[in-house]
Amino acid sequence: MAVEKLKLNNGYEMPAFGLGTMFAREDIGVQTIRDAIDVGYRHFDTAHLYGNEKQVGDGIRAKIAEGAIKREDVFVVTKLWNTYHEPDKVEMAFRNSHSKLGLDYIDLYLMHFPTGFEYRGDSEEDLFPKNEDGTLSFNEVDYIDTYNAMEKLLDTGLVRSIGVSNFNSEQIDRLLANCSVKPVTNQIEVGPSIAQKKLTKFCKDRDIVITGYSPLGRPYAADLFPNAPKLAFLDPRVIAIGEKYGKTGAQVVLRYLYQLGVVLIPKSSNKQRMKENIEIFDFTLTEEEVAVLETFDIGVKTTSPFSREGTTIDHKYCPTKIEF
Repeated sequence: MAVEKLKLNNGYEMPAFGLGTMFAREDIGVQTIRDAIDVGYRHFDTAHLYGNEKQVGDGIRAKIAEGAIKREDVFVVTKLWNTYHEPDKVEMAFRNSHSKLGLDYIDLYLMHFPTGFEYRGDSEEDLFPKNEDGTLSFNEVDYIDTYNAMEKLLDTGLVRSIGVSNFNSEQIDRLLANCSVKPVTNQIEVGPSIAQKKLTKFCKDRDIVITGYSPLGRPYAADLFPNAPKLAFLDPRVIAIGEKYGKTGAQVVLRYLYQLGVVLIPKSSNKQRMKENIEIFDFTLTEEEVAVLETFDIGVKTTSPFSREGTTIDHKYCPTKIEF
């Protein structure tokens, strides 16, 4: 099934639907990518945090070697983790990701969060440095300085576009006032419980695409949040809408978010579910059906290292301090 491509503000194109790869690690990660390419995916989202950049690259290169795709057919995204916000660590982190992916270039490199963590090393256990009292150990690096260092990566020829993730509207505006290269996207959580209409419009008005992660919500969110929002795709009303079109509840949710103008990157390692997720371009929800989906929008996120049960960490760059 053909996926629409969006033209970014720098002239490059990004497929409007992709695969989130968090948790797809080791051999499962490689096979997930191969399966995804087989069913039509051409946009892959990974990150240093996910620990699977090598597997994502291995899967892509395997399909290139088979002749199924060419490098230019796929759009590959990875991210700068919070422990590398110091400007002199940005290129080191980027080149590490580039090496793990094993591709000649990366399509898009994002700053994963505006808030930096203390750097203690490059091992997996150093990803979330803790203070003696168990709280996260932040640093005070200005995300503007981090982004300015990311701009210099474009001169290497190893990355084509840069952007941000989990930025609020004030942070976007401050960044735009202090950068020479406009971010092409802001990747944020978008789902039925947090449709992000205000931030989507805000970014669109500034020619910045919104990419939405966790569009179907997180089934395991109840383990983290006792009052986690209900999963819309399991609601009888949403299932009934899907039956009208011969679609699943999940496909209805994804179509709803797509109609809001969001690039979607749902996660899955199941080949059949991956195939179903991407098959949302042959039907359109009516205004009445959209209204049903809008009833789930309660402004509640299902994931954030900055908040648990409604509490906000007191850091000047915490993105959850304002409404959007």
